[in-house]
Parts: sequence; C-alpha cells; structure tokens
Amino acid sequence: VMPTMSQVISEQKREDLVFSALASRVRRRMLDLLRERPRNTTELAEEFAALSRFAVMQHLNVLGRARLVVSQRSGRKKLHHLNVVPIQEIRQRWMKPYEELFAAGLLDLKQRAEREEA
Repeated sequence: VMPTMSQVISEQKREDLVFSALASRVRRRMLDLLRERPRNTTELAEEFAALSRFAVMQHLNVLGRARLVVSQRSGRKKLHHLNVVPIQEIRQRWMKPYEELFAAGLLDLKQRAEREEA
C-alpha cells in the first residue's frame, strides 16, 4: 500500500524533528544519560551545571517533540525515559541500505583477495 502524501510529509517532519534534536551536543548527552536510566528534571539539571533549569527543560521539550524522550509525571516530578524508536526508524531508513552496500563491497574485496592468493 502506497503512503498518502500527508503521511509522507508527516514522516519527513518527524525525521526533521529527530535530526534537529540530535544536532545539539547537550541533547545528545541527555540521551546518553537517559540510556543509563530514567531521570527526573532535577537529576538532569544537576548534570548540566552551566545551564539553567529552564534551559534543561527547553532541551527536554525539543527531545519530547522529536519523541526521543517520553516523560511521565509522578506528583510534582517528571520522570524522563529514552525512547529509541525514532532513532531506530532513522537507522532503518538512512543507514541500513548503506550497511548492505558496504557489506557487499567487503565481500567482493574478500573474494578478490582469495582469488589472488589461489
């Protein structure tokens, strides 16, 4: 089934949000921290002493819009979790085809080297 034009545009917008979110060193570091374990906003802010709590919250909002972070409220605190699905989608679309290309090239190189040895 062919996707509709609005589905294609929606997918492109989601990809743009992910790439934009990953463009920041601070946000990539936040994702690294969340990969270790979920954290609340205070814990994340403590890891970025040079940033205000408001700046940390802005970064979390960008990550949330890109669906890279899912936040769960518990009372007054928010617990932030890493969501790897958007990264896997990017990998599937942009990297997997090249992995196959490089693997084919390496296999060809191996076969050539073995022929030359023989």
